[in-house]
Amino acid sequence: MLRTVAPLSAIIALRFLGLFIVLPVLSVYALELPGANALLVGITLGGYALTQMLLQVPFGMLSDKIGRKVTIAIGLWILFIGSLVCAVATDIYVLMLGRFLQGAGAIGAVGTALLSDLVKEEMRSRAMAVMGGSIALSFALSMGLGPVLGGLYGVGVLFLLTAACSVLAIVVLFTKVPSPPRITHAYELYKSKMPKLINTSALFKMNVTYLW
Repeated sequence: MLRTVAPLSAIIALRFLGLFIVLPVLSVYALELPGANALLVGITLGGYALTQMLLQVPFGMLSDKIGRKVTIAIGLWILFIGSLVCAVATDIYVLMLGRFLQGAGAIGAVGTALLSDLVKEEMRSRAMAVMGGSIALSFALSMGLGPVLGGLYGVGVLFLLTAACSVLAIVVLFTKVPSPPRITHAYELYKSKMPKLINTSALFKMNVTYLW
């Protein structure tokens, strides 16, 4: 199990490391940019979570149609582009755009689905625990490394590090993660149920958690 779970957990951890590492220093950095105020800085700080929440379901549906690994790669490339936009930002609006793009690669749910495809049902709870632990570790590392690296080399370097993490994650994805079995989904049968699914209170509450 670990041979399958470890590479996928590393991919998710690298993604979250890139997203988290700027959090300790981003508000101070953003306030110094032209056009910045408290409201815009707040939107910039949490903007990635908003687009991530909104695009979880579309990315999940896309992964059903074109495959999990390809969809994860698309999300990582979006994170790469968003990180470069943030790195070269010269005002608060460009930085905000970059943060929205960073979150737009909403592959968290796709990663979980891929894990479910690759791991036997009786092992999934342990596999999910390993993945959750990798995310917690990436958060802890980010809180320690972000202020240190940002102080030594500048916040722009942190965004470049995020871009590098996304490229490394893509390499791991296609060299270490096995391909899951292809499953055919009949979306035509469920189109009428999609509004009901989106309005499900439990799913809504789960999506809202991405804002924190």
